[in-house]
Amino acid sequence: MDELAEFIVRKNITYGDSLQNPVRVFSKATGVESISGRIDDKLSRIQAVGVNDDTIDTVKDLIGYFVHLIIAYEKSSSSD
Repeated sequence: MDELAEFIVRKNITYGDSLQNPVRVFSKATGVESISGRIDDKLSRIQAVGVNDDTIDTVKDLIGYFVHLIIAYEKSSSSD
């Protein structure tokens, strides 16, 4: 779990917190909708290729996206 937490934090820093605070240049989707779309993309890759050495990072990405989805959902629910 510690390794996954470090992975999620590292990716979030690398991408400039774009999951929780997107720049919204082209897409006006909410954070929940945007993250859900990314989850769909990752699930599509696993469905097409399966889980193997080449896709294990995709599984880790999914875990990170699900964590971010919970955060985004809770943020949107508290602002209602």
